[in-house]
Amino acid sequence: MIFKYLQGQERCLFAARRVFSRLALFFFTENFFEICKNFHYTENFLDFLKSFQYTDSMLIREKYIKQIRPFYDSDLIKVITGIRRCGKSVVLEQIKDEILTKKKPVIHLNFEKRDVYSKITNDNDLVDYIESRIKKKPKSKWYVFLDEIQTVKNWNLACKSLRLENLSLFVTGSNSKLLSKEFTKELSGRYVSFTIRPFVYKEILEYSKELKRKISVNDYLVYGGFPKRFEFSDTDSLLRYLDDLDQTIVLNDIINRYKIRKDEIFRKLVDFVLVSNARIFSSNSIHNYLKSQKTECSINTVMKYLGYLEEAYVIRKIPQYSTKAKKKLDFYAKLYNEDVAFNSIRQTNGRFDLTHNLENVVYNELVFMGYELSVYNVGDKEIDFLAAKDGKEFLIQVAYSVAEESTYEREFAPFNLVDNARKKILITNDENDFSTSTVVHLKLKDFLLMEEL
Repeated sequence: MIFKYLQGQERCLFAARRVFSRLALFFFTENFFEICKNFHYTENFLDFLKSFQYTDSMLIREKYIKQIRPFYDSDLIKVITGIRRCGKSVVLEQIKDEILTKKKPVIHLNFEKRDVYSKITNDNDLVDYIESRIKKKPKSKWYVFLDEIQTVKNWNLACKSLRLENLSLFVTGSNSKLLSKEFTKELSGRYVSFTIRPFVYKEILEYSKELKRKISVNDYLVYGGFPKRFEFSDTDSLLRYLDDLDQTIVLNDIINRYKIRKDEIFRKLVDFVLVSNARIFSSNSIHNYLKSQKTECSINTVMKYLGYLEEAYVIRKIPQYSTKAKKKLDFYAKLYNEDVAFNSIRQTNGRFDLTHNLENVVYNELVFMGYELSVYNVGDKEIDFLAAKDGKEFLIQVAYSVAEESTYEREFAPFNLVDNARKKILITNDENDFSTSTVVHLKLKDFLLMEEL
């Protein structure tokens, strides 16, 4: 019964190890024998076992949960967003588990499940269902979890109505339109938002201990941090999963959602952008590339398609900061993939783009640490990141290696054009230390373990 949703021997064995490790921990709690008194029949015990359902990841993502925890009892709507399969549902499940330990009444609806989305299709269905449930304990404060709610028509109206009830509402979605102008206008000041992202390397190391596997830095640079991908030990299965995930996001989450008719043009743009991560773009430069490929589309269409990728959290962009203009520039931006796997699965020659993936990984790690990032322009040169947090600023250059003299000079040249008011950091995959009197060299493997700069 535990495994009725699992397919394939490898997944079953993997799930079994998790299930029984959880059970083992439970059996050694002081409450175990007290709880067992309630299991008079076998079916009661089997119902109990169902609570140990297989999930995408059992790693407690405390970095995110501790941000949400202060709002558990608040009447503010907790909006949790992020790219598909980054672990939102698992975080939601872990929050729910914390609340259940306090014996609070809970409602959990996952709108990716057919038996849920086929019955609840709009705001009226949702409100009617929730209200019918909370009437059973009208004096209790209920905790309501609505997973992938964007599939419900007028879901924002349902949230507006439900917020007036005696409940704490948590919602997740895979599209930033969850925080659209319509939603923020109707519920201004009545919600708090959080964004979940794929694993960073510190989380991967923690998860690898549970899997009893070693995950190298190089593996991270190539295949990224989508949580479920670590369940596949062979490369073929791993790539099949990542390809399917890519198709799901591009086809289901973008082409179908936005009813893109020129899907061939859109696919070409997506492929070009995702293999060109960690580079500076303008809509005009992308338009010119498509034109060189004999693909005609307007600059407005390019901007619209890039917007769709951002809304689905497939790409992120950071602005350029001009030292001359003393402000951020809007017409050019540097684009990063939400996960470097989007680049790697598009490489057809068997050679992975580790140079740009490394910079993309550094970007992801800095965002996880909480830094606000921009590209720092100085003269005709650029420094990869101006990272700001808590009143402190850092200038950061990233390269795969500076062992070659030409690369060393290229990476250090922008540093020589700015004063030492900000700490200067170079991050590479080199083993040798290239620190100078004014620049701190961080080895990638050491940087990935840091909590902050």
